[in-house]
Amino acid sequence: MRPYTLTGKKDTRSGFGDAMTELGRSNPDVVALCADLVGSLKLGTFIQENPDRFFQAGIAEANMISVGAGLALGGKIPFVSTFAAFATGRVYDQIRQSVAYSNTNVKIAASHAGLTLGEDGATHQIMEDLGLMKMLPNMVVINPCDYNQTKAATLAAAAYHGPVYLRFGRPVEPIYTPADEPFVIGKAVQWSEGNDVTILATGHLMWRAIQAAEQLEAEGIGVDLLNIHTIKPLDEEAILASVRKTGCVVTCEEHMMNGGLGDSVAQLLARHLPTPQEYVAVNDLFGESGTPADLLVKFHLDTPDVVAAARRAMERKH
Repeated sequence: MRPYTLTGKKDTRSGFGDAMTELGRSNPDVVALCADLVGSLKLGTFIQENPDRFFQAGIAEANMISVGAGLALGGKIPFVSTFAAFATGRVYDQIRQSVAYSNTNVKIAASHAGLTLGEDGATHQIMEDLGLMKMLPNMVVINPCDYNQTKAATLAAAAYHGPVYLRFGRPVEPIYTPADEPFVIGKAVQWSEGNDVTILATGHLMWRAIQAAEQLEAEGIGVDLLNIHTIKPLDEEAILASVRKTGCVVTCEEHMMNGGLGDSVAQLLARHLPTPQEYVAVNDLFGESGTPADLLVKFHLDTPDVVAAARRAMERKH
């Protein structure tokens, strides 16, 4: 297992907010737009320091996307921000036409994604967003795992020219990636090396996968664990190399089984290396109100579920 140090707990949305503060000071072309959720998106310091580079769209997300596209065509680097449910489903037409098809340099910053939004319930707990975004040509799709990686991913998105979907969340989670680790779009991060089972995890599920890998390794099971922070472009080379070594794979995500990381991996393996695959994902269900921890247990996205999936994958291999 790769050495790591827990340096506290923070929500990943704060990584976005702190990166925006840094970008506000270092890149005069970066502008921010928000759909009446400034506090939730942690944009307060950016706005205070750059009032002329912030645009409050109000509860008019479709207009916000269109304004962002216009700003991008004018040479700015706009970050359009709201909850993931509104940043994708509500404005899919505008994203498809004005951002992806037009290949404009818009960054869609989507907070409060997945089940761990918690008590707000099913209407806000979007678990289809990665699929919606990855199907769009030209769109880069990023789902970082903790505060540090979200901050680094936001900085990398600003430096990348083209449409980016950046997903993060509300719950306070452990910080375990190094603060100074470079973020390379499309490049998986190896967390442990082993020959028995591949575990591919993204977003909040990465921490559960680390805990699962530690439990399995304590039992003498070799885990090849990769942090797949970029859903598109997918690091196909790293995934295929790992699966060739282990012969079975588990994908872990706070998303629907259809359309997410597991779907992308299954397509890759079907084309190049048919392999037993198990999913830790939501299977065709809407969410419900509850604490993030309780919801992860109920919908089978917790550490014991990753362990169980790894055992099933290894049994299928044999």
